[in-house]
Amino acid sequence: MGKISKSEAKKNIEKFFEEIKNKSPKEIKKIKKLGMRYGIKLGEKRKTFCGKCFNSYKTPKIRIKKGIKKIICENCGEEGRWKVK
Repeated sequence: MGKISKSEAKKNIEKFFEEIKNKSPKEIKKIKKLGMRYGIKLGEKRKTFCGKCFNSYKTPKIRIKKGIKKIICENCGEEGRWKVK
């Protein structure tokens, strides 16, 4: 991938996350690096994939307790935790 502008990178990231369910971990890692390179925050989008193995969540275990939402990856067992708003 050659040099692109920040707005083009943002468009690429938005388009990528529209159909994340059928993406490989390698592709997810690439798009995350693209966002980091251009200083683009993923925000809520980072909750759609595992932070350890970079697999997209298809049917994760979800637990909510005391205002904390836990998502357990079905592939590696990693636990992602976020505050419930």
